[in-house]
Amino acid sequence: MQVPIDKQIFEGEIATYWFDDGILVSLSKSPRRTVANITGNVALVKQITNNTRMPLLIYLSNSPVPDKETRKFSTEQLPTIYSAMAMVSKPGLSRFIMNILFALKPPPIPMKSFTDDKAAKEWLQQFT
Repeated sequence: MQVPIDKQIFEGEIATYWFDDGILVSLSKSPRRTVANITGNVALVKQITNNTRMPLLIYLSNSPVPDKETRKFSTEQLPTIYSAMAMVSKPGLSRFIMNILFALKPPPIPMKSFTDDKAAKEWLQQFT
C-alpha cells in the first residue's frame, strides 16, 4: 500500500493516516507498541478526527508482539476512537493479531480481517 499523494496525510509514530470516503485509513508502521506510543497515537487520532469515533481501515505491517499491559491498554482505547475496524494484511497476520489481542474476550468494536482492501472498504461503509 502506498500513501496517497492527493490527500492530507497525518504522520504518527506507529501509523500514517488519511481520510477516504468517510473512513479513516491507517498504514501501520513496525515499531513495538507500548503504552506510551499507543497513548500518543490515541491523542493523534482524536485530534485528526475532531474527537469523533470513526471506522478504521488499517493496513497492517509486521511489528513485534506487544506486552500484556500494552495489549490490555490498546483494547481499552479502541472503542474511544474507532466505531469499527477492518484489518488488511497478508493471509494469517490479522488473525494472529486478533488472537493475541482478544484471546480471552471478544473485541470491543466490530472487527474483521481482509486480504482485499476493496472488500474491507465495502464492509466499513455500514459504519460511516
